[in-house]
Amino acid sequence: MCGRYVSKLEAALERDWALSRPPPLFESYNIAPTTPVPVVRERDGQRVCELIRWGLVPFWAKGVPPKLSTINARIETMATAASYRGPWKRGQRCILPALGFYEWQVRESGKQPWYIHLADQPLFGLAGLWDGSTAADGTVLESCTIITMPANPFMAEIHNSKARMPAILRRKDHAAWLAGDPPAALDCLSPYPEEQMLAHTVSTVVNSPRNNAPRLIEAAP
Repeated sequence: MCGRYVSKLEAALERDWALSRPPPLFESYNIAPTTPVPVVRERDGQRVCELIRWGLVPFWAKGVPPKLSTINARIETMATAASYRGPWKRGQRCILPALGFYEWQVRESGKQPWYIHLADQPLFGLAGLWDGSTAADGTVLESCTIITMPANPFMAEIHNSKARMPAILRRKDHAAWLAGDPPAALDCLSPYPEEQMLAHTVSTVVNSPRNNAPRLIEAAP
């Protein structure tokens, strides 16, 4: 799974990710579910970056967040699960820019948080789905979910309780994921090469989403 991550957007994202307009400036070192997060998606033929809710609210939910968590969509069931099959069928795919993400390793002494990032992409994209849900008053709530998959050996050792990892996109696959047909999009989803992944333990201060500062991603002493 992926329940916390880090993102920092700057103006250079417009050029680097071929956006049609400047992205919102954004910086968070402890992004938690239900908060607004930046997503990149195709809108009327334009690639844009906007803030929407993390935790997908299906179009049929009338703007009311479901009781069950929808922050992650399993790759195995995203085309069939009630909350995600609609966005998948309609091609409502998005990319969540990230500097890294946190996972918790189960140890005899308790759960140890780790910070995971990439050697080949300082700012990388997590594959996601988005949807819009209209409330009774006519307001539209837009929201998203991060796709997860079975962990590679590197991540399985860290996330040893469930052996899952987020679907991390290669830069060359951004266009296919956002605008390709379903087979092309599926081809973008595979466990990221473990030789390009880096990780270190961090302080348990990250356990509380109230804590949010650059020091959270520093290696634990």
